[in-house]
Order: sequence, then structure tokens, then C-alpha cells
Amino acid sequence: MANREEKSGELEWRIQMPDGKSKVLEPESHLLQRTCSSLKSFAVGFVTKIWMFLVKSWNIGVDDPKKFVHCVKVGLALSVVSLFYYMRPLYDGVGGNAMWAVMTVVVALEYTVGATLCKCINRAMATAVAGSLGIGIHWVASQTGEKFEPIIIGTSVFIFAAATTFSRFIPAVKARFDYGALIFILTFSLVSVSGYRVDKLWTLAHQRVSTIAIGTSLCVLVSMLFCPVWAGYQLHQQTIRNLENLANSLKGHVAKYFTNEEASTIHGEINKKIQGYKCVLNSKQSEESMVNFAKWEPAHGKFSFGYPWKQYLKIGAAARKCAYCIDNINSCINSEMQAPEYLKKHIEEECMRLSSYSSEVLKELAITIKTMKTSSEIELLVGDMNFAVQELHNALKALPSHFTQPQSPPQTVDDHPDADPEGLKRPAYASIIEILPLAALVTLLTETVVRTEETVDAVNELASLAEFQSNNHKKSIQNQPTDGNQDHQSMKILQRI
Repeated sequence: MANREEKSGELEWRIQMPDGKSKVLEPESHLLQRTCSSLKSFAVGFVTKIWMFLVKSWNIGVDDPKKFVHCVKVGLALSVVSLFYYMRPLYDGVGGNAMWAVMTVVVALEYTVGATLCKCINRAMATAVAGSLGIGIHWVASQTGEKFEPIIIGTSVFIFAAATTFSRFIPAVKARFDYGALIFILTFSLVSVSGYRVDKLWTLAHQRVSTIAIGTSLCVLVSMLFCPVWAGYQLHQQTIRNLENLANSLKGHVAKYFTNEEASTIHGEINKKIQGYKCVLNSKQSEESMVNFAKWEPAHGKFSFGYPWKQYLKIGAAARKCAYCIDNINSCINSEMQAPEYLKKHIEEECMRLSSYSSEVLKELAITIKTMKTSSEIELLVGDMNFAVQELHNALKALPSHFTQPQSPPQTVDDHPDADPEGLKRPAYASIIEILPLAALVTLLTETVVRTEETVDAVNELASLAEFQSNNHKKSIQNQPTDGNQDHQSMKILQRI
């Protein structure tokens, strides 16, 4: 039963439901408006998401134009290999297996030259070996008669597939030949199984090997001749950026610790530099893959054949240890337990000096790798850094005696006048709690110095193995100590002379 009620000057229709409740009947115009509004919101949201996706895609290409170039290279290679379908003489030459050339281009043409060579060589060698082996086993099986032929073929497929699959678990094989092992299993299985029903097995295998050779050759030519992207060069540049990011992050975090600035108040570009160490923490996987691909590449640029690419893994491992220390320093900054400001000021100068020296060492290492010339200043900078560590430890020991020699909890000690302007007395355990954050910071900075020296050793080893040129250029005297230590100043001047 429908009832009509008047509400706010409008008529409202209600229908009585069997359960005793009433339901409002909306006019069709209202339903139409709600439907149109929902469709409009959906359309606007969909268009907005598409637009944001296009903007992000465009920004990715602008940040690295080589990615746009790679897309053009893939399209060019596929267009050329498609001629084997479009042109009748080429199609007749490879039979109906021209699709194998297209598939090879799709799966083998990678972003870097090293990755492309790795896949192409793996695919070509695996196809040739598996095809030859499959034909040989098929011939042997065919000589035993129809009764034992499927048994021999099936047994061979089981043995070679199982053995090759197991080889993929071996780290050395998986790193460089994993794709080849997969193609070997695929090709051997196809040749062996199809050979049982196909009469012209040799012709079939020859056509497939030919089309794959065509596809791999085209991939290599396009990858190396048109704006090549070398994995070795990419690894080289990434290592330089990682060392520069560490230098900026270390100096920035120590400065941030003593200025007590909130992350929201720091300029975006500066905050990005301070957080650059996170890129180093996440670089292990990319470094390992680029080292693997760089080994496949021929000599190019300044990188000769047999260049010690593996040494970059040691540099990366040492750099990540520095990044872990910086990450812990960042935790100290964000910790709720902070040392009082008057204690921070006591070692602020020494901490800033140490971070500055450590940053200079890391930047000098980046310059060494970038120019591929040994540094004449690195030993002096490392000496400055170690001397700054000793200064920092001395400053920590020079804190008021009641901070370094606490009494039992029930006793109280008189604070130093400079440490406690109000002249209050506090328990000794409170002093220990106040000094703990500073001790943690000093420990992390000292650990950072140790890890930085490991990075120096790794870079020096790379310079030795790669035979970097000698750089006899002497820089002007910089970063002189400000504590008036005449012996140390004289030693530095003598070393520079």
C-alpha cells in the first residue's frame, strides 16, 4: 500500500513492505541524476588515472632518454625480422619457422649490450648443442627398432632434463648460463619428442637453428650499433653515484643531528641528498646483475677486455656497510632519547670535522673511479680522518668527570657549572642516561671511519688491477685542524712538500 506524505514542501511516496517497514519511492528523475553523477565521477577518475600514468611514464623517459631509444630499437628489430614473413623469398628460405626469429628478438633484445649478448649467446649455443644432441639420440634410438625407440627417447629426455635442471641450482651456472640451460631443456625436448613423428627431422632442426641465428645476430647488431647502453659503464657510473651519495648523506646527517631540524622543515632537494644512502642499501642486486652482464661485453671506451668488474662488488659491499652506519645515525636522530644540548655542543665541532673528513675521502674515491687515475691526496685525507677520530675520542673523554665516573645510584654529584646552569644536583645514573646517546653517535662515527677505510682499500685494489693512471697533481692545503696542534700541522705540511 502506497502512502503520500508531504515533507519540506515536496511530496514523498512510501510503500508498505510485508515485514511492516516502509520504503521511500524515489522519482525517476532523482535516480537518473544519481546515475549520471556516478558515471561522471567514474569517467573523471578513470581519465585522471590515465593522465597520471602518462605523466609518470613521460617523466621516466625524460629522466633517462635511453629508455625511449631502447623502445625504438625493439620496434626496429621486430620490423626488420618481420620481413621474413612479408617477403616470399625469405619466407621460403626458412620455411614455416620464421616465427622463431621473431620470438628470439622479443626475448633476447635487452636494455644493455651485456644482457643482450648474454641471452643471445646462451640461446644460440643451447639451441645448437641441444639440437645436435637430440638428432644424435634420435638416430641411435631409430637403430634399435620401433619397440625400444620411444623408451630410449623418453629416458634420454628424463636424464638430460633432470641433469640440466639440477645445474641451474649451481651458483656459477645460474649466474651466467641459467637462460641457456632453460633453452637447452626446451630445444632438446622439442627435437627429441617431435622427431618420433617427424620424418625430416634434420630439415626441421636446421631451419630452427637458422632462424634463431638470424634473430640473435639481429639483436646483437641493433644493440651494439644503435646508441649502445653498456652494462659496464652503467655499473661504473652507479658506483660513483653511490660514493657521492654516501658523502652527502654522512655530512648531512651529522649536521642534522646537531641542528635538530625536523625532516619537514628541510628543503626537498637537500633532504633528497641526505637520504641518498638508501639507494646504496638497495644496490646489491643491480650490481650483481650488471657485473654478470659486463663480463659478456667486449672492450669499449676506457674498459679493456678482461677488466676486473668483479672488484666493483667488493666496493659495493664496503659502501653498503657505510650506508648501514649512516642508517643507524639516522635512527639516533629520530630516537626519543636525546642528549642535552649543552652536551652536544661539547663534541659538535669534532663530530662535524670528522664527518667532513670522511665525506672528503668518499668524494675523492668517487673522483678516482671517475677519472680512472690514482689519487695523490687519499692517504693524507685518510690521515686527517683518523686524526679526527682521535680528537673526537679525546673530546668525549674530556666531558665533566661526573659524566664519565658515575657514583652509585643513591649518591648525588655536583654538576659542572657550565653543564648545569641552575646548579642542581642529579643522581649519577641520570648522567649516564644523558651521555649514552652521545656515546652511541661516537661509536657509529668511528665504525663509519673503519668502513670507509675498507672502501679505500677496495678502490685501491681496483686501481691496481685495472692499472689506473698515476695522478701526480697536488692539491692546495685544505681542512687544516683548528685545535692548534702544531705537530700535526707540521707533519701535514711536510707530507705535502
